[in-house]
Amino acid sequence: MKATLEKQNVIELPEGFTARGAALEDVESALELYNRWSQSVIKEDEITDARAIRTEWVSPGFDPARDIRLVFAPDGRMVGYIEVWTTAKPPVHPWIWGRVHPDFGGLGLGTWMLQWAEERACKAIEEIPADLRFAPRIGIYRPAEKSKKLFDDMGYKQIRSSYQMRINMEAPPPAPVWPDSVSIRTYNPETDAEAIYRADVESFRDHFGFVEEPFEEGFARFRHFMTEYEGFDPTLWFLAMDGDEIAGISLCRPNSYDDPDLGFVNVLGVRRAWRKRGIGLALLHHSFGEFYRRGKRKAGLGVDAENLTGALRLYERAGMHVHQAFDLYEKEIRPGREISVESIQD
Repeated sequence: MKATLEKQNVIELPEGFTARGAALEDVESALELYNRWSQSVIKEDEITDARAIRTEWVSPGFDPARDIRLVFAPDGRMVGYIEVWTTAKPPVHPWIWGRVHPDFGGLGLGTWMLQWAEERACKAIEEIPADLRFAPRIGIYRPAEKSKKLFDDMGYKQIRSSYQMRINMEAPPPAPVWPDSVSIRTYNPETDAEAIYRADVESFRDHFGFVEEPFEEGFARFRHFMTEYEGFDPTLWFLAMDGDEIAGISLCRPNSYDDPDLGFVNVLGVRRAWRKRGIGLALLHHSFGEFYRRGKRKAGLGVDAENLTGALRLYERAGMHVHQAFDLYEKEIRPGREISVESIQD
């Protein structure tokens, strides 16, 4: 079964506007565009660290010249950005992400970019077995009504939401309480990388959207995004150990990409055999305590709003609140067997 896009009115860029792929020298201009857009919608910057963009653009399997389109106004300003991620194996749900400069709305730039992104995403279909469902996904902050209308107009349906959670710490957080036999230690880069990756995969097998992928590809991407960036601090990776077994992980960054004053819990996971024993809460308290000790008075993380393992309740119990809501959309291009996780697997 071949996948085809529904016929739609193909539009051209306005006269004088141009588009091309990206190169590393475009990072700073892209960062400025992201934040001009986000300030107009959520009243804050969404990325303050250009290194985060560079890390993405040089990640395994991603080619900014091929997978990004930049749109430029006649005066040379970058006014549109769209990227397509088909690096997951198999790429049944390509990820699309884009921004339009707020001064250039209503010109059809968003429609042009999303049409380009869909065509780029569909090139991945040949990598996918014919019986699998193929549905690109895109998301946006909840207040972005113009973006949501574009998605609706182009056939996307909202399927999920996620939250950016935060905690403000005016006093040291509670000390962690560990179950009997469980202890905490930090990451050893010489010996722990593969074991942590496997614990991460196992912890998130029950997470909405999880797709099993080959070990080599997944491990390479994990190492790139999680450890191979300037500023990586292995002393902020915490392992809850039960003997020689990793029971849970809290993999933190010194700061979030949108706020240098906010410590960020990048990954918090507990393996299924150790759940419902308080390890997740203890890992949170331990992580918050270390941030506080280092002078951070805010911490954050992201969570699926309907998390299948009850993570949202855990974070609320730890004193966190919703800072931003993010809505996820998808467009089914080829029906078939859905291989991403949508419910707890027994």
